[in-house]
Amino acid sequence: MIRCAAVVLAVCGAMLCAGQATADEATKVPKEIASFGILRATAPEVARSQAEEWLKSVGKTDAASQKAFADLWASDRTLLDKVADTLTLGSPDARKLLDEARDPKSAAPTEVPALVKDKKLTSFFRANLALAYGKALSNRRIYEEALEALDSVKPEQVVDPATLLFHKAVAEHSLQMAREANNTIVRLLDDVTDAPERYKMVSALMVFDMMTWKDKDLGSIARKMDNIERRLDLSRGGPKTQKIQKEVVARLDELIKEKENQSKGCGS
Repeated sequence: MIRCAAVVLAVCGAMLCAGQATADEATKVPKEIASFGILRATAPEVARSQAEEWLKSVGKTDAASQKAFADLWASDRTLLDKVADTLTLGSPDARKLLDEARDPKSAAPTEVPALVKDKKLTSFFRANLALAYGKALSNRRIYEEALEALDSVKPEQVVDPATLLFHKAVAEHSLQMAREANNTIVRLLDDVTDAPERYKMVSALMVFDMMTWKDKDLGSIARKMDNIERRLDLSRGGPKTQKIQKEVVARLDELIKEKENQSKGCGS
């Protein structure tokens, strides 16, 4: 926890300096900070070459497919979006999977699809599909399956390791997995050389938030209630949600009894 806090403070300090810089290029404070980074996004030209090679390997060499690919990579979409959409060009199964994951009206999955976990598939396809799928679920607050998908691959395997680590940390933080979230954030801040500033800032806020966490206090109860509400919004009112509800009720009963005992002690 101390190591993570130190990293976050360094990041916030660097960002504050950057924000106070003047418009004059000669006096502008650099945004870069010292990094031990060993991860970075795949170079666009390399990612395009990998995507094109994969698309051809699945037989999409016809003129229409190649034009769609060229148009996609000429757009200003993010690198991950270009790779993910290339996968949907070449795989109807990937298209269906990502369409459902991105659709806010579709039912939340109850498990990660086999396609995401099939290690017989090429690493390029499976890893980047898992990342795109996990990110889509994370954006919909379906954190359990998002985390499982993101955990099924390594940052070194995807074209955008910063996005993988960020959404993994968001899921872990939301599921109150403090130790795991801190470890993921440390790796994001220490190892990824080109992580977006917004990822760094939100990661810092998550760490500061977790520093205030205490077991069985009112804050813990509030976080569990938020999680219950999220799960109910996803139509997940089953045994796991009921277990969390029972934990909240039991802890509230304990707090009430503690207050009653304190009141009796003061009155005696």
